[in-house]
Amino acid sequence: MGNCSSFTLPTWRSQLQSNTLVSIDEGGTHDGIKTIPIQKSCEFTTNSVLCVCIITWNMNGKMSVEDITKLVRSNRKFDLLVVGLQEAPKCDISQVLQETMADTHILLGQKNMQSLQMLLFGSKSSEKYIREMKVDKHAVGGLGGMIGRKKGAVAMYINFSGIRMVFVSCHLAAHEHKVEKRNSEFQRISQSLFSKYGIPYAQSADITVWLGDLNYRLEGISSIPARKMIEEDRQSKRTRRVPFVQKKKDQLLQEAEKGEVFNGYYEGTLTFKPTYKYDVGSSIYDTSHKIRVPSWTDRILFKVDHSSGLDAVLSSYESLDCVRSSDHKPVKAHLCLKVRSGDD
Repeated sequence: MGNCSSFTLPTWRSQLQSNTLVSIDEGGTHDGIKTIPIQKSCEFTTNSVLCVCIITWNMNGKMSVEDITKLVRSNRKFDLLVVGLQEAPKCDISQVLQETMADTHILLGQKNMQSLQMLLFGSKSSEKYIREMKVDKHAVGGLGGMIGRKKGAVAMYINFSGIRMVFVSCHLAAHEHKVEKRNSEFQRISQSLFSKYGIPYAQSADITVWLGDLNYRLEGISSIPARKMIEEDRQSKRTRRVPFVQKKKDQLLQEAEKGEVFNGYYEGTLTFKPTYKYDVGSSIYDTSHKIRVPSWTDRILFKVDHSSGLDAVLSSYESLDCVRSSDHKPVKAHLCLKVRSGDD
């Protein structure tokens, strides 16, 4: 696999490699969410300190072994895999993933809160590099009982050979009009996670990643015009900038720009179609009487501590259209951490 089999703390912070990084602002902060381009080459075997694959998927309470295996059945060139699931059914999903990846990766840890799940996998040689691991959860609502569709977040802190990482998998409030509730839930989760250890999670991490069904919608546009604009964006292949409909109508970007959520985070350019809402079993947007406006509800965002000496290359950010057992499409990102060049 990658360099995780050879690096140690005294060496990775002194390495000076790669001048092709996605540059992190010198001040370490910026207003709102900054959209960054995808770097097609990760240089996995040579320049990367650590490569992490991140997947988020709202399963809509349905279990499809075939679709679970599609998440990880190809291109396993990563050291760590983080899988965040929302509305997960009461099935042993971790077992399916373990069996699918048995020849390359092992389960390192997991955290569940009813329908919210997070699983961490690493290459077979990775266990010895785990210096510390903590898990936590924070509920903000949702239905329990038979349905068990909980809202909130599960989180994992891991010190992997000196690289301190926090992963937060969340499911925030649904419905277009509940923007303020989503903002409030984000803030409550941020303040609560790992607080029992006495140190806010963001202050103890070199990189923080949020993934999940954030549930922010497109607003100020009806379904038919939105679908037309989405198709126009797709056909124009605007691969180096935010699609027009998302830039102008997306609640997440709007709220982040106002400083309400995710200030200073990064996200890859959304070159894929909105991930919600589809007719189950298809790649056709909602044909029910509600005719919901398609939205990028499922997102992966990250933030790098500037003082860590690390930078990040996002080598892919995509949805998996071939997965059709849910009304959401999974979203997958490949993030490679590298040591910042002395010229940066």
